[in-house]
Amino acid sequence: MYLGTFVIKAKIDKKLELKFRELAMRRYGYSKGAISRAVEDAILKWISLVEKEQISFEGDPIEAIKGILSDVKFDSVELQHMIKDIWISRLPEKFT
Repeated sequence: MYLGTFVIKAKIDKKLELKFRELAMRRYGYSKGAISRAVEDAILKWISLVEKEQISFEGDPIEAIKGILSDVKFDSVELQHMIKDIWISRLPEKFT
């Protein structure tokens, strides 16, 4: 099933970007779409590599999350209010 195309934005090192463009154009030609084809090829290869890895987590995931959040000194309601305030502060004036 074809879902269409999507845009992915990422910041990478300038030297890496230049080398990637150079090699993409050598492989896929100096035409429109060469970079996109190279990015798709790179992503597919990365996915294939990562899917082969045996990633496992031993232990209780709830306890792991509690450990990660142990430094947070606010409860969930306070965090929701803080996020709302941040979100509202970033809205243009015509919406507030």
